[in-house]
Amino acid sequence: AKRGIEIPQVSPEFETNVPGIFIAGELGGMGLIRNAVRQGTQAIGTISKRPKGRRDFDVVIVGVGPAGISSSLAAQHANLRYLAIEQEDSLGGTTYHYPRNKLVMTAPMKLPIIGEIKLREVSKERLMEIWQEALNKTKLKINFGERMEEIQQEEGGFVLKTNKASYRTSNILLAIGRRGTPRKLGAKG
Repeated sequence: AKRGIEIPQVSPEFETNVPGIFIAGELGGMGLIRNAVRQGTQAIGTISKRPKGRRDFDVVIVGVGPAGISSSLAAQHANLRYLAIEQEDSLGGTTYHYPRNKLVMTAPMKLPIIGEIKLREVSKERLMEIWQEALNKTKLKINFGERMEEIQQEEGGFVLKTNKASYRTSNILLAIGRRGTPRKLGAKG
């Protein structure tokens, strides 16, 4: 179906045409918070069923909006070796940049470890509090202020390079939304 924008092709498990790279959330064309939470959880469910590799991490999660938060919680719950990176100084993804007191429409969602969150309408601030409470309760492994710069495929996995380090991982989950850091052409005009 056409959605007016080009979106990546993914399998029903949210895996791209590059085995081991998954997409969840707005980048995949589903901008709803509840859908992002569900997709992140389901992608980690698929990754957790795969044999453990010899990499430092089973999965590196890029982006800590709704999809990244839920996938980090799911990875922790599944006892995966994981790391989440976020280029901003806070979690929340696109919602972090919403105007103050913006009303966010969502639907009840289930976060791994945390459980059911029954919301329909919530302010941006309250939603951010919910995410922060989940982080405080679970002590998720998130590196803030770290931006992904490159992914290199190698036998049995990937090397994900950031502005601060390189990580060897068996899988990557891109939960970056569509906001991200655009690459500029460097052309005048």
